[in-house]
Amino acid sequence: MKKHSLIKGTIILGLAGIISKFLGLFFRWPLIMLIGDEGIGYYQMSYPLYTFFIALASGVPIAISKLVSEKNALGDKEGIMKVLKESFILMIFMGLGSTALLLIFSKHIISYLQWSENSYYSLIAISIAPSFIAIMSVLRGFFQGLQNMKPTAVSQIIEQLGRVIIGVGLAVLLLPYGVEYAAGGAALGASAGGLFGGVYLTIKYIRIKVPISLFKLKKDEKILESLLRISMPLSLGATVATIMGLIDSILVPKKLLEAGLTSKGATILYGQLTGKANVLVNVPLTLCVALCSAIIPIIAEAYILRRKSDIINKVEVAIKVSSVIAIPSMLGLMFLAKPIMTLIFPNYGEGYNILKYLSLSIPATALAQISTAILQGTGHYFKPIINLFVGCIFKVMITLFMVPLPFFNIYGAVIGTIVAYTIAAYLNMKDVRKKLNISIDYYNTTIKPSYASVIMIIAVIISYNKAIIYTGSNGIACIVSILLGIIIYIILVIAFGVFKYNYIKDRFLSR
Repeated sequence: MKKHSLIKGTIILGLAGIISKFLGLFFRWPLIMLIGDEGIGYYQMSYPLYTFFIALASGVPIAISKLVSEKNALGDKEGIMKVLKESFILMIFMGLGSTALLLIFSKHIISYLQWSENSYYSLIAISIAPSFIAIMSVLRGFFQGLQNMKPTAVSQIIEQLGRVIIGVGLAVLLLPYGVEYAAGGAALGASAGGLFGGVYLTIKYIRIKVPISLFKLKKDEKILESLLRISMPLSLGATVATIMGLIDSILVPKKLLEAGLTSKGATILYGQLTGKANVLVNVPLTLCVALCSAIIPIIAEAYILRRKSDIINKVEVAIKVSSVIAIPSMLGLMFLAKPIMTLIFPNYGEGYNILKYLSLSIPATALAQISTAILQGTGHYFKPIINLFVGCIFKVMITLFMVPLPFFNIYGAVIGTIVAYTIAAYLNMKDVRKKLNISIDYYNTTIKPSYASVIMIIAVIISYNKAIIYTGSNGIACIVSILLGIIIYIILVIAFGVFKYNYIKDRFLSR
C-alpha cells in the first residue's frame, strides 16, 4: 500500500479537514438561518457531551495507528491483522456502550446540568452516533498506521456530507413542529455522517488483499493489552481535551443566569460562542489536527527504529508548520471578525466580538495539539494529559469566577480557554525539550512567521477598506482581501526563509 510522507500526509488530511470544515460551515449557515442562535444553543448543549463520550474511545484509533505502523516497519503482516481484529472488538463495545449510556441517562443529564428541556431531542438524536463512529475510527487508524492518509481524508468528507445533507434536511422537515425538534433533526446528521463514512471505509478495506482473514485469527491478549496500554492514556488525554468544551456546556449557561441573563439570553450567547466562534476558530486548527494525525505514526516508526535524527527533523518541521498556520489565522480572525461573521452568517452576524477575542487562543491551542502528538508518538503518554488537566483547572476557576460577573459574562469563558491552552502548551513544550533533548529555534519557528503575519494583516486591512469603498459589498471585499493576504503571506514565508523548497523536497517529499 502506498505510504505518504509527513508533508504529503498533512496536506492530504489538511485539505480534507478544511473541506470538511467548510462543509460544516455550510451546515451551520442554513441551520442558523432556520433555527437561529437559540436553536443552535439547544444543539450545542448536547454536542460537547457527545464528543466527551467519543473521546473516551478516541485513543484506540491512535493506538491502532501506532501499533500498525510498528508492525508494518517490522514486516509483521499477521500482527497488523491481529491489531485490527482486537480493535474492532474493543471499539464496537465502547461505541455501543456510549450510545446506551446517553440514551438511558439523557433526562437525568439534562436535569442535573440545568439545561433547557428543549435540548432533550438533540441529545437523544446525537446519542446514536458513537455506534457508527466506532467502526469508522478503527478503519481510519488502520489506514493511517499504514501511512496511507487518503481513505481517512475521503471518509472525513463523506462523513461531513452525510451530516450536512441529512442534518439540514431533517431540520427543514421538523421545523414546523418547533425549533427544538429541528435542532434534534440536525443532531441526527452526526449519526448519518458516521454511517456513511463507515460504509466507505469498509468498502475500501474489502478491496485490499489482506494476508489473512480476521475470522481465522485467534484471540491475542497481548495485542489487546498493548491496545489498552497505549489507548487508555490517549483516551484520557482526549477526554481531558474535550472537557474544555464540556466545562463550557456545564458551567457557562448556568453562570450566565447568575450574571443576570434570562434563560433564552444565556442560550443565545452560548450558541454564539460554541456554534459560531468555536466553529470558525476550529477551521485553521484543522490543519494542525491533520499534522498531528500524520506525525504520530511517522514518529512512532522512527522511534521504534531508533532514528533519532529523523525524529528531531520531523519534530522541528511540525512545530514550524503549526506556527505558520496558527499565527496568521489568529490575526485574520481577530481583525476581520465582523466581516467574516457577516459574510458567513448574513443577518445573523452577532457574536463577532466573541470570535475576535477567542481567536487569541489559536496559537496556544495549535502548539498544545502538536506537542501532545509529538510526546504521544514517542511513548510519553501521560505528560500531556497532566499538562492539559492543569490547564482545565485554571479554566474552571476562571469560568466560575468571571462568567457570573455582568462585565465579563460570556467573555469569562473565552479568557478561560485562552489561559488553559497557553498553560498546556507551555508545559508540553517544556517536556518536549526535556524528553527528546531538542533545542527549539524560536526565531525560525515563531518570530519569522510573526513578521510575515503582521505585514500580511496590514495589507489585508488596507485592501478590505479600499475594496468595500469601491464595491460597497462586504462579501466581495472580504474574499478579495483574504485571497490577497494568502498570496502575500506565502511570498513572505518563502522570502523570509521560513521554509526552503529543497529542504522539504529532500527530507519529506522523497522517501
